[in-house]
Amino acid sequence: MDSNFSLDTLKNRFNNDKRFKMGTYIVSGVLVLILAGLAYYQFIWKATNDKSKDAYWKGLNYASKDSTNMAITELTKVKKKYDGYIGGEIAQFVLARQYMAKGEFKKAIKELEESDLDGTFLEAMKLGLLADCHSEMKDYKKAVENYLQGSEADVNEFTTPMYLYKAGLCCEKKLNDFKKATEYYTKVRDEYPTYAQQITIDKYIARASGKVVK
Repeated sequence: MDSNFSLDTLKNRFNNDKRFKMGTYIVSGVLVLILAGLAYYQFIWKATNDKSKDAYWKGLNYASKDSTNMAITELTKVKKKYDGYIGGEIAQFVLARQYMAKGEFKKAIKELEESDLDGTFLEAMKLGLLADCHSEMKDYKKAVENYLQGSEADVNEFTTPMYLYKAGLCCEKKLNDFKKATEYYTKVRDEYPTYAQQITIDKYIARASGKVVK
């Protein structure tokens, strides 16, 4: 390294070399943006995010008491105020469920599709609710697609077999796809025996497999 690359050298290059000056501006600008981003996260976003986590409880309380319209009013306010924060996204999820309770499935789908719950335990449930909405609107192919996505989003002993079972029901009862229905029911039986026993899955397998065209 050049030992004469001193502070005076830097000053001279900054004053006389346009490319060096521009490069310095760019690097400085990037550093400022990074620092500004960190400051925003630490002092503004993080504080607002923490506050948002408590904001949806009032709406959730209305929902738990079947005060659907009051829940919708409250949750809509929270969604708008804390859009992009955890509390706002959860409020939007609960809001969608309230629209479902009123039979307003298009509104529910809109709220669910706009909510960002990726990486949370609610992601699988969001996909399951989307499937329920499409099923209610008689779009059974889309319902099956969402049920399968929900079964894979957060693999566990409850939502995974439940959504596989619902996908099977859609295939069997609405799409007459008995082969697929048998496949999903069988997966529940083989991989989730506790859930399978609770719903007596063997009778569904027998019924669907008996209708498969050979």
